[in-house]
Amino acid sequence: MLKFHTTNPYSCSYLPDKLACSEVVTPEHLIDAQAYGKLVQAGFRRSGHYTYRPCCEHCHACLSVRVDVKAFTPKRVQRRVWKQHQHLTATVHSLHYKAAHYALYQRYQTERHFGGGMDHDCREQYHNFLLQSHVNSKLVEFHEETQLRMVSIIDLLPDGLSSVYTFYDAGVAHASFGTYNILWQIEQCRKLDLDYLYLGYWIKENRKMRYKANFQPLEVLINNQWVVLDNSILA
Repeated sequence: MLKFHTTNPYSCSYLPDKLACSEVVTPEHLIDAQAYGKLVQAGFRRSGHYTYRPCCEHCHACLSVRVDVKAFTPKRVQRRVWKQHQHLTATVHSLHYKAAHYALYQRYQTERHFGGGMDHDCREQYHNFLLQSHVNSKLVEFHEETQLRMVSIIDLLPDGLSSVYTFYDAGVAHASFGTYNILWQIEQCRKLDLDYLYLGYWIKENRKMRYKANFQPLEVLINNQWVVLDNSILA
């Protein structure tokens, strides 16, 4: 039987000067793919074996979002990105450690999230964050010829894919690897006849999280109901 407990307050990693709490699911070994699929539908997410959702008494900024795959139509700029990166070769693997992945992860954190804490992740922290899972998880490599450009971790759920984390070569000029990766995952959902791509949390007040609203129609979990993210929420 799954149990839930609330953490003590800790510094919020998304909004400065705020404290956060999380509702955590235990025991870990009971969270299989079926159970995790239901938890994701209820707004939970995982970091390694740690399954949680925000549970902050005075803040509700973190909103779970998912792309309605069958209704999604790419914008012109997204179609351009899709065409621009067609030369990338994607290969799907089980979770595993590779020195080249970790080196790319370190460069990505330094270039995109300097000072955020994860730019100092050691190999053990990297492994615990991305390479541990009790569910059906895959590691996807994206190469440009022989050059590793991007790595993405995804979970396969009964009704969709959950985008766990993606890191890429942020030093390539004029590239849009992050956008392409989401478009690629949407395409995988279609090939697998899955309804949704779960993108974790959207936070209007956090500039780095706003990009998720570009993938419409986007559904947001509010009061335990999935509704379309419209202008009344975006404003």
